[in-house]
Amino acid sequence: MAKIFCVANQKGGVGKTTTTVNLAAGLAKVGQRVLMIDLDPQGNATMGSGVDKRKLELTIYDVLLESASVAEARTTSAKLIEGGCGYDILGANRELAGAEVELVEVERREKRLKQALAVVDAEYDFVLIDCPPSLSMLTLNGLCCAHGVIVPMQCEYFALEGLTDLVNTIKQVKANLNDDLQIIGLLRVMFDPRITLQQQVSDQLKAHFGDKVFNTVIPRNVRLAEAPSYGVPGVVFDPNSKGAQAFVTFAQEMVDRIKAM
Repeated sequence: MAKIFCVANQKGGVGKTTTTVNLAAGLAKVGQRVLMIDLDPQGNATMGSGVDKRKLELTIYDVLLESASVAEARTTSAKLIEGGCGYDILGANRELAGAEVELVEVERREKRLKQALAVVDAEYDFVLIDCPPSLSMLTLNGLCCAHGVIVPMQCEYFALEGLTDLVNTIKQVKANLNDDLQIIGLLRVMFDPRITLQQQVSDQLKAHFGDKVFNTVIPRNVRLAEAPSYGVPGVVFDPNSKGAQAFVTFAQEMVDRIKAM
């Protein structure tokens, strides 16, 4: 049975998409079967996985509106296969923004993604969902089908403020829509150990959340930032960079953590 995880944070610009695509590539590299779902109408995770969102005939939009199945809409990028990190992609483009409006009148609208994924559950070890930075109907669909949430966050003061909002949102969804939902872990990203404030916030996180903070830390890394312009995750773009190696380490930590659950 696939383990389904949302990569979510209500604060924008914290590296959700970078985390999703690089974790997907890292998990594939350590031998896991992975499906990456782009739930953001911007389609950045789709493009960052080597798939041109403008040329997609079927997307997550069609799956949510039940005009296509996951098996029909998924694709795999040749660039990922060449890089030894092949994973399946359920892509998104601007059409997805319309799904918000079209789902308003539909019954069990927040469970559409859960129903669709149940059909392909046995085909994957991990399903990773890149959520938009807001509590929309799209994010709600992700949270309703997930076993847990991975929270990427920068070690800055405002990130702590946003984390409080996210924790409250997860509690509400858990109480009303999805008993399984929990925070799997907090991932410190874009980390620079030379900055005192980042060290202090990191220490606060560990003191407050304990083992919910992943051991792996993703450093601030130019090669990770450059990779999307080449249409591949950093793990494929420059496997020897510190950022790529950190994500492969994180992928193995995820596998180990899930086994222990």
